[in-house]
Amino acid sequence: VGPVGAWLAVTGTFDGSGPAWLLGAAVGLWIGGFDLIYACQDIEIDRQIGVHSVPARYGARFALHASTVAHVVTFALFLWFGALVGFGWLWWIGLVLTAAAFAYQHLVVSPTDLSKVNRAFFTANGFVGIALFVLALLDLVVRLGLRA
Repeated sequence: VGPVGAWLAVTGTFDGSGPAWLLGAAVGLWIGGFDLIYACQDIEIDRQIGVHSVPARYGARFALHASTVAHVVTFALFLWFGALVGFGWLWWIGLVLTAAAFAYQHLVVSPTDLSKVNRAFFTANGFVGIALFVLALLDLVVRLGLRA
């Protein structure tokens, strides 16, 4: 809800907030996708103490597939958002890096080998957040600088 809350805080209205809702949905699915990966580490404990997480209820294979779907939809929403708001080439480079990071985290974690969950969760997602922010900011600075 961060992008939507920021929109409301800055403008005082929901008028024209479509891009914020789109970005908010993308960020929510991104978080949900990597949380599904991270939760796979706790399957046995969750089952023992009665936590009904997706991995505990349906297994690691299902959770990892659901995470992949969430990240594919996230990526599609990032594409849509970038086109909607008119981002330039730096944003699109950020999305290429994002796609690579998403692919990496889904390649290094499998239902039979969860040993690299922390690498996927902390390293790949930290990289996505920083890279996408920096490239979006640079894109904005370049585009605003070209208009001045």
